[in-house]
Amino acid sequence: MADIKERDLEREMSFQASRSGGAGGQNVNKVASKVELRFHVGDSQLLSDEEKSLVQEKLGSRINSEGYLQLVCQAERSQFRNKELCIERFYELLRQAFTRQKKRTATKPTRASVRKRLESKKRQSDKKASRGGVKGGDY
Repeated sequence: MADIKERDLEREMSFQASRSGGAGGQNVNKVASKVELRFHVGDSQLLSDEEKSLVQEKLGSRINSEGYLQLVCQAERSQFRNKELCIERFYELLRQAFTRQKKRTATKPTRASVRKRLESKKRQSDKKASRGGVKGGDY
């Protein structure tokens, strides 16, 4: 899986701009600065079948029923900057989806950590045992 950015996936992306919500005064009402990036995973010519299945598996919650991976950016005031942010975030998501997680090798806890845990349990036990007061006393 070569460097993702070199494949020029941007030609398979579609962008849609709309007016952003939230505070911002008159600028929000007249400037379409919110950008939505859409990328159809199944129809991609630049991703291999293995990569497509990895994206489907790991980013399935971000893919809609039509098969589009959608990202929305509206943090910046300029449409151009929001578009750049969407593209950066898209490549970061793909990079995370393509990296394999290291297999965890099981190890025994160290002797010191076991001793520390048992001492902590003993302290907690003593603390709770000392709380018991005399029951049924005169008032």
